[in-house]
Amino acid sequence: MAATPPTALVVSEAYLQHLTGGGHPEQPARVTAILDRLREEGLFERTLQIAPRLATDADLLRCHSKTYLRIVAEDVADGERRLSTGDTPLSARSLEVARLAAGGLLAAVDAVLAGQVRNACALVRPPGHHATPTHGMGFCIFNSIAIAARYAQAQHGVRRVLIADWDVHHGNGTQEIFYEDGTVLFFDTHQHPLYPGTGAAAETGRGAGLGLNINCPFPAGAGRKEIVGAFRERLIRAAEAFKPELVLVSAGFDSRIDDPLGGFRLTDEDFAELTGIMKEIAAAHCGGRLISTLEGGYNLSGLAAAAASHVRALMGNG
Repeated sequence: MAATPPTALVVSEAYLQHLTGGGHPEQPARVTAILDRLREEGLFERTLQIAPRLATDADLLRCHSKTYLRIVAEDVADGERRLSTGDTPLSARSLEVARLAAGGLLAAVDAVLAGQVRNACALVRPPGHHATPTHGMGFCIFNSIAIAARYAQAQHGVRRVLIADWDVHHGNGTQEIFYEDGTVLFFDTHQHPLYPGTGAAAETGRGAGLGLNINCPFPAGAGRKEIVGAFRERLIRAAEAFKPELVLVSAGFDSRIDDPLGGFRLTDEDFAELTGIMKEIAAAHCGGRLISTLEGGYNLSGLAAAAASHVRALMGNG
């Protein structure tokens, strides 16, 4: 009997059906470029491919308001080309695809927590970490990683979730959702100043969440020393105190060198090292249970190379 692949990929042709218009950086070709690179390197066939499901209203309402869900549905039904709450393009199937993006993370949670695989990478779009409870923005519609965290807690009895975000932009939506929550540790490295303008080091949480929101803002030009250093020096220690039962990663590859929307200088090797750190944390505290989701990354060749480095490291070969 063949051994179970250690790593799953969430993949679907449907993720190409969220159409953003010619020249938009968050384009369907982002997913295609990654999958082509994984196949070229012989990585794709060594993973377990998982199909997403549609996130239900109940899934989405754990992180978003009923009013916001109605706004998204109405905007898409009315044929709007842009979400009325923020800077996110829309097309005819955007609501369905956004539900499949969130549902892709839920399928990954099910697979990892059932022990079907050790870890998973969800190659979904649109991205999610800028979506707040009441607003989609920054190319995002639903906050897939936050929805996954809440789902793991509600459906699988997970008590404490760590979310780490290495996208070049601050995950303002994720921060807002969990800012007063004592069950989620949120750790974010990002370029500052840069869109969306949040993520100051002084934003550390409130109430039960005080101290569980850790922002590490860095100037343009930052790279391995600053970002990998923050993960090693601050996140490992915070995770030791928090003891997560599930580890989630907002894997934004726009923090890579030469991305058109960011000024960080991470290399493909740096992403492998960051992935290794997250695997170390997951191994130490929750049996290796780790799930990443695609956020940013807009230089197609750079995105593909960085994502392949990440997946290779998840699989244990880099």
